[in-house]
Amino acid sequence: MNLKVIFCGALAAAFVVGFAGCSSTSDTPVPKNVIFFLGDGMGITTMTAARIYKAGEDGELTMDTLPETAFIKTYSNDAQVTDSAPSMAAYMTGVKMNNEVVSMTADTSAYDKNTFVSYVSGADSTCPSTNGAAVPTMLEKAKAAGLATGVVTTTRITHATPASTYAHICHRDGENAIATQLVPNGSGYNSALGSGVDVILGGGLAYFQPKTTTGSKRTDARDLVAEFKTAGYKFVSNKTEFDAASANDQKLVGLFTSSHMSYDLDRVANATNEPSLADMTSKAIDILKGNSRGMFLMVEGGRIDHALHETTARKGLQDTVAFDDAIKTAIDKMKVIDPDLKNTLIVVTADHDHTLVLNGYAALTGKTTDANLGVLGLLRSYIDGITSTDAGGLPYTIIGFGNGQNRLATRTALTDADVFAATYHQEATIQTAAGSETHGGGDVFLGAIGKGAEKFTGVLVNTEVFGLIRGIFGL
Repeated sequence: MNLKVIFCGALAAAFVVGFAGCSSTSDTPVPKNVIFFLGDGMGITTMTAARIYKAGEDGELTMDTLPETAFIKTYSNDAQVTDSAPSMAAYMTGVKMNNEVVSMTADTSAYDKNTFVSYVSGADSTCPSTNGAAVPTMLEKAKAAGLATGVVTTTRITHATPASTYAHICHRDGENAIATQLVPNGSGYNSALGSGVDVILGGGLAYFQPKTTTGSKRTDARDLVAEFKTAGYKFVSNKTEFDAASANDQKLVGLFTSSHMSYDLDRVANATNEPSLADMTSKAIDILKGNSRGMFLMVEGGRIDHALHETTARKGLQDTVAFDDAIKTAIDKMKVIDPDLKNTLIVVTADHDHTLVLNGYAALTGKTTDANLGVLGLLRSYIDGITSTDAGGLPYTIIGFGNGQNRLATRTALTDADVFAATYHQEATIQTAAGSETHGGGDVFLGAIGKGAEKFTGVLVNTEVFGLIRGIFGL
């Protein structure tokens, strides 16, 4: 017999007021569900282009339907234009830190201040012990509160954005050290993760395999996959195995590729044996929802950023759409679990901008199909539909970049077939090395739905997002 229930019920009947220490119904904790979506490099112009690409100018993405919105300032502690490590860490810790630093104090440097040499050697960390200190992350706080936790990404799981949720290191490139922080019970494990992150899905298998394995990036003999299994995790390495995993697998690790997962365009075209970002998000929720205290789940659309660095806009827009599909999946599933989202907050944002631009003055294009290039095509005037030309008389595309590998002055006349290719590199004003288009410094979008979503409004600094989420759920 539950004496506490009888006692509290009697007090309520006698005094018609609550009593400290008595719950109104039962001892079951009120769940706290936080799903944090991060579109890596997804600036506002990229969102606009992705909307046109998928649905036309008058269409909408799931992101567009979120009821509460804000603009986010993304600068880092030492740079006007941030990289992914400190920008994601700002969301996860509430601390502004220096570029390339993962979830450490603001005084932490990624470089030796005398030689300006990075504090890493290959994928191994050489961070001095006196160089800053770890700061708690939102995932660690969720774990301490008894919530289920998950990290889902299309990049390497050890890459800067996912690493910022569970690891602490002075330079993002120390991915071997980052990997060891994720594996329970072993040397280097981040003990703040308790029994471990419950669901881990992404790429980066090479950082978890012993150095004797072909393709391994490790410099030691540790088999971190075997260590995961010893710690009670189910391990999957392809979509077939992934599909067979169930909600009964309370600890799940999926590492589907040696490095980053495929671009969504390539995943579909090449019929790769990899789950989509929406698939991984769905599976993570199915497993994490088993915890009555709730969940903290981070989902990253990481390859948006990589495609934009390459200036391959078609890949970038398709990955943005795949990211949006994962958001829709999460909202739909959480509305089944928590119909009015009274105990659920879903936040969607980006860590930084890129230099992608939409050139004017194009006629309306509608959505992109095999028969219609849409926003990916050559720019045709809204006045007469004739292809617009530059000062040299050559046609150019609607989408361009501020910098990138394909500079205007080096090209010949373009055709629709040229610019629609998945591997086409959009034109850039300033030429850089291949794959080296830079981030931009523009503000980014944030959208929110569910419990406390109305608190996200106006113009916010990225560190303030951490404080708002903590305040809403008391983490």
